[in-house]
Amino acid sequence: MELGISFEKILLIGLVAVLLVGPERLPRYAESVAKLARRAGEFLRDTKTRVREEMGPEVDDVDWRKLDPRQYDPRRIIRDALFEDTPAVAATQAATVVAEPEVTPVRPVRVRPEFSVANPPPFDLEAT
Repeated sequence: MELGISFEKILLIGLVAVLLVGPERLPRYAESVAKLARRAGEFLRDTKTRVREEMGPEVDDVDWRKLDPRQYDPRRIIRDALFEDTPAVAATQAATVVAEPEVTPVRPVRVRPEFSVANPPPFDLEAT
């Protein structure tokens, strides 16, 4: 997994830290950052071992990239679900190859109700 941090960015952050902290306090801050990084690494290792202990060895077989929610496009999922032919529907469509004129269904026009003091919108007291 790439974090998108290049060497130039790290060098720039280090230079800004040297200018802001100063040379006399820099060793203490560097030591604190190193301790923090060590503790974070220990925490991650402990977490991984606990997950393996609790979930068992099959956790290593999981392809975590497939479960990444950033790869899902809701528009594609809906489009695939709407235009997906099930095997039964595809078989019946293939069996009936009669040339029928294509009729586009006419949708009824929805009329939005007008709400007023005399005609309030529906309200459910139990739902609120």
